[in-house]
Amino acid sequence: MNFVFVSPHFPRTYWNFCDRLKRNGANVLGIGDAAYDSVPDELKACLTEYYRVNSLADRDEMTRAMGYFTFRYGKIDWVESNNEFWLEGDAQLRTDFNITTGAQNDFIDRIKFKSRMKESYIAAGVPVARHHMVKDLAGAQAFIKEVGWPVIVKPDNGCGAEATYKLKNEADLKAFYADLPQEQYIMEEFIDGTIVSFDGVADSHCVPLFCTSNYFPTPIMDIVNTNGDLAYWTLKEVPAALRKAGFATIKAFGAKSRFFHCEFFQLNKAKKGLGKKGDFVALEVNMRPAGGYTPDMINFANSVDCYQIWADMVCFDEVRNVDLNGEKHFCVYAARRDGKVYKHTHEEILEKYAPVLKMCERLPDALAMDMGNQMYTVVLDTPAERDAFIQFVQELA
Repeated sequence: MNFVFVSPHFPRTYWNFCDRLKRNGANVLGIGDAAYDSVPDELKACLTEYYRVNSLADRDEMTRAMGYFTFRYGKIDWVESNNEFWLEGDAQLRTDFNITTGAQNDFIDRIKFKSRMKESYIAAGVPVARHHMVKDLAGAQAFIKEVGWPVIVKPDNGCGAEATYKLKNEADLKAFYADLPQEQYIMEEFIDGTIVSFDGVADSHCVPLFCTSNYFPTPIMDIVNTNGDLAYWTLKEVPAALRKAGFATIKAFGAKSRFFHCEFFQLNKAKKGLGKKGDFVALEVNMRPAGGYTPDMINFANSVDCYQIWADMVCFDEVRNVDLNGEKHFCVYAARRDGKVYKHTHEEILEKYAPVLKMCERLPDALAMDMGNQMYTVVLDTPAERDAFIQFVQELA
């Protein structure tokens, strides 16, 4: 099997995907925009060859890279980046080179555009927030008259919570329209809910081979807009209702042979037309692993190797090399931002949580807006321990 991995050097831990593919016998070929000398040794060891391009967004350069690999190694069987930013490019390469193992161009609109996502969520039987495509002020006012304040506005084709805002009143609305972005925006009714994700790896029949869930007590949108501190955790178990909604969602989207990260609101109170308190309502889908170091958190919480699960899916369409029945824990992420003064020092955190500390990392600038500058990840077993850890890390002086 010839597998082309796009941007294998970023995020930093993605070399693990290449490593597990190699363990399974695949011939792993990398295309990246980093100089070869800067590629980590552990990644170099996984790759048969690395092809550097000036820009991964340059279609001509990417086509030449694929053409070179095809000439050198024969037909390419897979192309994947597992990276939101390159999903469209991945699909274009598959379409251009007739690679049918992953999403092609006809799949992209329904997973990149938030307005289109709603169609598949509805097909899955999952409630969705009412929405309005942003055009003129009068149209927005009519929509708000129907759904009430506040409303959420965000890019229809956007990644994460960047450029997402809560409009609370007429003044906010007019200020938004006074400096209206050029890209297409979508406006949605506000959902009072907590974000819970459904994460895992689906086989070629759009059936999850493995799944787990992450819980985000504070919306990423609020973290970004207030320069707040992010904390979230991987749950010990997937709630039954979320599991049902998640399986139906993967099937409805036709999400075959890939990692997925589907986001839902769990209602904090009943909302007419959507459900009762505790029910799940659609937010959006991301057909790639959750951001940052979440794949590693999934491993720590579930005592698994999700990189290997994914590689087994690629090579065998089933899980062969991972025990899915390991011990379950909370894996908790807490981050801090540069420029803030915290009650406890970095050294105090390391000393107190050394026995359970799994990761302690500086976040690259590309991730810092959403995820903070300095992160700590621990494995704990009770909600009380989880909450105490977050408070210890993030309490301000």
